Amino acid sequence: MTMLAILGSMAAAVLVVAAVEYIRRSRKTREPIQLGIDKKLRPQEFRKHEEKRVNYAVRFLFANVAHLSGAVFVAVAGLCFVTTAASQSTAVMASVPKGTASNEMLRLMLRDAINMALRYNLGAIESGENVQTARGQRLIALSYLLPQVSAGLSETVGQTSLATFGVKNSPFVPNILGPYAYGKVDASLSQTLFSLESIQRFRSARTAEQAAQLSYQDILDVVTLTVGNAYLQVIETNSRIEAQQAQVRNALALYNQALEEFQAGTSPRIDATRTEVQLHTEEYNLSVARNNFAIAQLTLARAIGLPLGQAFEIADQLPYSDIHTPTVEEALQTAYTSRSDFRAALDSQKAAQQTLAAAKGERYPVVAMNGDYSDLGTTFGHSHGNFDFQAGVSVPLFTGGRIKGDITQAEAALRQRKAEAENARGQLDYDVRTAFLNLNAAKEQVDVAQTNVALANENLARSRDRFTSGVTDSVEVVQSEQSLASANDQYITSVYNHNLAKLTLARAIGVARTSYNQYLGGK
Repeated sequence: MTMLAILGSMAAAVLVVAAVEYIRRSRKTREPIQLGIDKKLRPQEFRKHEEKRVNYAVRFLFANVAHLSGAVFVAVAGLCFVTTAASQSTAVMASVPKGTASNEMLRLMLRDAINMALRYNLGAIESGENVQTARGQRLIALSYLLPQVSAGLSETVGQTSLATFGVKNSPFVPNILGPYAYGKVDASLSQTLFSLESIQRFRSARTAEQAAQLSYQDILDVVTLTVGNAYLQVIETNSRIEAQQAQVRNALALYNQALEEFQAGTSPRIDATRTEVQLHTEEYNLSVARNNFAIAQLTLARAIGLPLGQAFEIADQLPYSDIHTPTVEEALQTAYTSRSDFRAALDSQKAAQQTLAAAKGERYPVVAMNGDYSDLGTTFGHSHGNFDFQAGVSVPLFTGGRIKGDITQAEAALRQRKAEAENARGQLDYDVRTAFLNLNAAKEQVDVAQTNVALANENLARSRDRFTSGVTDSVEVVQSEQSLASANDQYITSVYNHNLAKLTLARAIGVARTSYNQYLGGK
């Protein structure tokens, strides 16, 4: 109901916007409706002209419903896509917190964070339950192929009036029979001996369960990537705090030096003011960095299911380290066999083919049998056995188009699964190649950023010496400090991008959950 309300609101919004736009344009041009409103019109006449304008706008809307429906469809399609993507992203970033927070500071290693997420992450939990749902559907499909056995025990006590059957005042038959009692023990058995539809539906459900299991494995890879990224963001924001604290110390030292020189009369007031502004700017940036660090910690705790309010610190720093990677072709071959989402797409296509075979199997005969046995009597010592057995063949002759409809739906679903499998193949190729491009670019950026940091530090040292010697003013030193801050920021960003690129490559190949340590390091 919520989705329908949203879609209805969007459609109404599109119509209203179109009407408003139409009125706005008509006010500018006056040509579409030719009202010719005069500024000297009385208020009553002006309202009439406005009502006429709105009437024309309403006619315009209903006359162009076909065009507006396209806009509504695009809006609805976009909303559905965003809703699906947002729901998946929300599930992976959410968790089910376990336990209560302790007063001790928790040292959180990358391995511990990922292991907790694999247990408590909402996306992993929901995907695991989807596997159980698919298993239940397989068991239901299997039950149609297995014997159905039931047993019962009953005791009956009754009294019957023959008058209800039209027997009245008969000298040979009493008016009332009973009271009487008898007991019954029975057992029944039914078995479908042959049903091509049931066989194919069981095969389809079994393949669908395998696809659900592979999807679960894929979600675990996605959770590993998500938690690893959150862990790297905590490291990155903490590095920015350390770099910014160094910037504050540099700015404070420069300000103190400029203030002393001003008080000594060897430097103008503008130098002290300029360095004080720079000091406050660096302090502001430090406050922003600390806030970003706190938010990054909360994001990580939210993804792995830490107890609410639990304080922790990062134990692994994961510095820059290069890795030996396979070639693109080797990585693609590994991904085709390791990527669970791709294999799940292939299994979904196979399940759709088996569902189509099951729909076609509805035209075939069904062979079944059933029988039951009961022991009936006033007492079990005075009872007699009864049984019956039945076997038959059922052949559908006319179903009113039901089988044709099932086949049509199954064919459409199969085409969808084929398209999704090909899309998964293309996405796999895209992910692997993009991961290599990002990894190579990040490696180059780290090398450049390292050189830039060294040059910026050297430049700042020389600027300070020049300022101390009175050769230059504080402008050059402030600019050097800003260059160093920019170089540090680039280096921190490049190291984060390099680590994330390595983890993304592991995800693209399909080994993020099992081999993240080989790509990232950590304990």
